[in-house]
Amino acid sequence: MKELIFTQNYGDTKLSVFSTRLAMGKAAAKDAGEQMIKLLSEKPSISCLFAAAPSQQEFLDALAVYPGIDWQRVIAFQMDDYIGLPSDSEASFAYFLKNAIFDKLPFGAVHLMKDYFNSPDPIAAYTALIKKHPIDIVFMGIGENGHIAFNDPGIADFNDPHDMKIVELDNKSRQQQVNDGCFPDIDSVPKCAYTITIPPMVKAKLRYCIVPHHLKAPAVKAALEGPITEDCPASILQKTPNTYMYIDEEAAKLLESFNANR
Repeated sequence: MKELIFTQNYGDTKLSVFSTRLAMGKAAAKDAGEQMIKLLSEKPSISCLFAAAPSQQEFLDALAVYPGIDWQRVIAFQMDDYIGLPSDSEASFAYFLKNAIFDKLPFGAVHLMKDYFNSPDPIAAYTALIKKHPIDIVFMGIGENGHIAFNDPGIADFNDPHDMKIVELDNKSRQQQVNDGCFPDIDSVPKCAYTITIPPMVKAKLRYCIVPHHLKAPAVKAALEGPITEDCPASILQKTPNTYMYIDEEAAKLLESFNANR
């Protein structure tokens, strides 16, 4: 079976469509790993911003075993996390990332948002770290409602003056957490979260966006073939250079260009 089945540029985003989630994750990890090694040859350390979601699992599994990365010179940040969960909750994004990659490798530093929740000003404390170690690479996904991080439609601001903020999650965003199997029902999903805003993500040197599953197909289409609008926050990627998107065939099924070339 042919693994890479389609590539196309959508503005500044280079899209690659793969036959399976596994092939998608491995290809993204290879490209990201090579760029991490390249950046580490040019500077003492690099900072990476990680999304937490089942959609990232294949990618994170492959990245964790990619050879040649000096993880002791990699500083890790979280993209977002819930407010109101117990600190040891298995539903938290910190828990996901620790199990998926952070506890598997000798990172130079891992900055979990929950470690700053008891600070007098958690946002100021966390954003101070990001200003000290500006993000080089973003590992991200796209939500079913087109969000990036927890910048949902109605909240997203392409020119947000803040690097991090508290947001109230919309119902579609909360339902996605149920669809992903992270919570039993929508009432169990927290209503608020901390999120990194859009400007720090688009200012980073590189973005690797991993988006599998048929439920993401409408968001992928809106992000790549629709107008650039905060109604679909991920559409900003069309005019964000050095952005690489990896999706499976299920997520590509609504793209006009994909179907026209089959």
